[in-house]
Amino acid sequence: MLKKIVLGLVAIIVIAFIVLYIAAKPTATDDGAFSPSPLALKLATSSTTDFDNTTYENKYTGNKKVLMICTEQRNMTMANGKKFSTGNHPVEVLLPVLHLKNAGFEVDVVTPTGKPVAIEEWAMPEEDEHVKAIYGEFKSKLENPRSLSDFVNTTMNDSINKYAAIFIPGGHGAMLGLPDNKDVNKVLQWSHNNDMYTLAICHGPAALLAANLDGNKDEYIYKGYKIASFPDAVDAQGPMIGYTPGKMPWIYGEKLNNLGITIVNEEADATVHIDRKLITGASPLAANDFGKLAANQLLKEVNK
Repeated sequence: MLKKIVLGLVAIIVIAFIVLYIAAKPTATDDGAFSPSPLALKLATSSTTDFDNTTYENKYTGNKKVLMICTEQRNMTMANGKKFSTGNHPVEVLLPVLHLKNAGFEVDVVTPTGKPVAIEEWAMPEEDEHVKAIYGEFKSKLENPRSLSDFVNTTMNDSINKYAAIFIPGGHGAMLGLPDNKDVNKVLQWSHNNDMYTLAICHGPAALLAANLDGNKDEYIYKGYKIASFPDAVDAQGPMIGYTPGKMPWIYGEKLNNLGITIVNEEADATVHIDRKLITGASPLAANDFGKLAANQLLKEVNK
């Protein structure tokens, strides 16, 4: 009898391991990359958000906008050569846009060369009516953004009074084509030198590395700043649950630390932070509070 019980328990454990193994395998995409596993999606995404639809009584009625810099690259090659299907996280794009819109700010969209914004469709909160509505309204801008290169070369220097902030949403795609982009460098310097706000959430702060393309750490404009950002340690856990198909190809938080930036959070949580005119958030869980903080700070600035 005891032997049968033991064998039964062993069989249950084996089946459980098999189910877990299958659930934790990243999902192959049509272009040969991998999106997160069913287990990872269950643990790290949600069908709704905590968007609170804040009403801003002192809503902005002027013409200043927010310039959102997005990635146009889809696939990240991991350390093992496998490709991760990524882009910008929809919650980190759309919840802040909802707050900025509620506060009266229009958002312009740019990508490095003007190709469509890459969105992590697998992270879309399909049961969130507010997100679905703004995505439908905003989709044409995401599919037809302006070229950041064109903005920098033809418009930027004449746009000091046209923008209140620049915004870099997260998703692992923010690590693709932005941290080493000369035009991102110019926009960050332009924003900083003209006392504008810079907003970045989750992996978005990786783009702040572009401000040091000249390699002069002593002149780095964010040296000594504190930020909230997606932790390197959490990224390292990605392969364990099949969120990513392999280890990260490079570690951005460590690079920011080496330039004199301190990351204040240790978890991928709802932490938001403001240091001078740099507003940051830790993860998709921070998107609502991040958007609200950004909207309120911008309203204070333009209504001075």
